[in-house]
Amino acid sequence: KKRTMTLIEKNGFCDSVYINAAKIFQSIHTEKCKGRILVHYGGDDSVFPKLTFKDEYAQRVSYELAFNALKYQDILEELLLDSCVYPCHSIPDELASLLVVLLYDLQDRKFKAREIFNEEEPVAEVQEVERYLYSFRTKLAAALARCRIKHDALSIEYILPEAIRKQQQRASAVPLCVWINTFKISLEDVFRDLQKKGFTRVESVSDFNHYTYCVDQHCHDVLVFPSSLKEELLHLDLFADGKLLLQ
Repeated sequence: KKRTMTLIEKNGFCDSVYINAAKIFQSIHTEKCKGRILVHYGGDDSVFPKLTFKDEYAQRVSYELAFNALKYQDILEELLLDSCVYPCHSIPDELASLLVVLLYDLQDRKFKAREIFNEEEPVAEVQEVERYLYSFRTKLAAALARCRIKHDALSIEYILPEAIRKQQQRASAVPLCVWINTFKISLEDVFRDLQKKGFTRVESVSDFNHYTYCVDQHCHDVLVFPSSLKEELLHLDLFADGKLLLQ
């Protein structure tokens, strides 16, 4: 039976992910010279708790969110000013990192409301900044549209400098390497489970045809998948249970 691609809908993350991403972004954001500063990021790290991750997935998405905010920092700051969302007296500079991180995620969800996660206690700062941004979603979407028109870009990705776009293209073409956690599952059980889910084992990466994978030539407990399957793979029970680990 031919399998079709499963679309992973973006519903947002738990509040703790945004707090961790903001903490990371606060440490890595690009410092600009005085004449080019658009957004002031408070220097007091005490407003955010120390990095604590619930699991490997939460750690991965927190870092991905922070680095995406860094990659698009100039564009996100431009959107905040163009939409008159920033500056805002109710959002202190100490929460500017959280503001940028949440804005990236909001536009990535096409300005749709975030799904509510009930398994964790809500974080007041996240709730406050998110409500503020969502109340300006129409103006932010309009600012993004103007930015795209100005740069003659189909999407926000095409506004990035060419060098960064080329890096992304190279990264997206690199196959995914996955470790089998042999403390939790045998190789044969992994092969059997993947077969049940519609994956076909092939000899090498040159034989890839979407729902395929191969065993690394040098490490028998490493599997290699097409890069296009990343999001779908990470939603498999094998990853959620820690039986497969993304390299």
